[in-house]
Amino acid sequence: MNQQFGVCNLALVPLRTDPSDKSEMCSQLLFGDCFSILEIGEKWTKLITSYDDYEGWIDNKQYIGITDAAHAGLSNLNAILGLSAVHAVLKTDTSEVLNLLAGTIIPYTVDNYFYLGETRYKLEGQVHHPNVNEFRSSVYEAAMFYVNAPYLWGGRSVFGIDCSGLTQLVFRQFGIRIKRDAWQQAEQGQLLGFIQEARAGDLAFFDNDEGRITHVGIMLDNGRIIHASGRVRVDPVDTQGIFNKELNKYTHKLRIVKRFN
Repeated sequence: MNQQFGVCNLALVPLRTDPSDKSEMCSQLLFGDCFSILEIGEKWTKLITSYDDYEGWIDNKQYIGITDAAHAGLSNLNAILGLSAVHAVLKTDTSEVLNLLAGTIIPYTVDNYFYLGETRYKLEGQVHHPNVNEFRSSVYEAAMFYVNAPYLWGGRSVFGIDCSGLTQLVFRQFGIRIKRDAWQQAEQGQLLGFIQEARAGDLAFFDNDEGRITHVGIMLDNGRIIHASGRVRVDPVDTQGIFNKELNKYTHKLRIVKRFN
């Protein structure tokens, strides 16, 4: 049996832990996110994402099947949508408009036209080609794009995002591929000895009383961090952790700082 692949063909779709609309949303798929199909049921499909090897369930009506070749092309991540809240894309056969989000993967375009499956689209704007060499100089701007985005468990957009979704999407703008959850991201990268060594773009990880990594944020310098807690916000951080001036207390306990580029 040939391995089956699919791709999200809607702007933003929930990925659930179980095959039910009532199940927890563990993540979201953006338009162009492709995956391997593990199991197909009457209403739900179990999948593993190609970008970050994340498993979950998606509604059968919220994706299309694609060929091996199409899957390989989408997995290259050589063109995405940049830092604008909404990017208009036209379905040429119906003149319907899809409003796509920052970080969306765009297949190979010719004169701003592209195909996803059998459907032809026209992008009303420009694609962004991720460049890791721009990471240090531009990560601050990319992270600050998400300031004040509301916190949403499993969220991956400026309209709702969680702590590790923020780090993953900011890094995606530069072609740096990191895992989905904070504890998984903490297993990647190069360990720094002291937070004082941190530079813009390093990730700081925080643990709970049981020592489990539960939170992550992006260092803006060695004393400030941007992270999703209630909303995406910038707070002071030191060897003890994140200090929330509004609450006048430390809210997250620092565990480690890691460098990814």
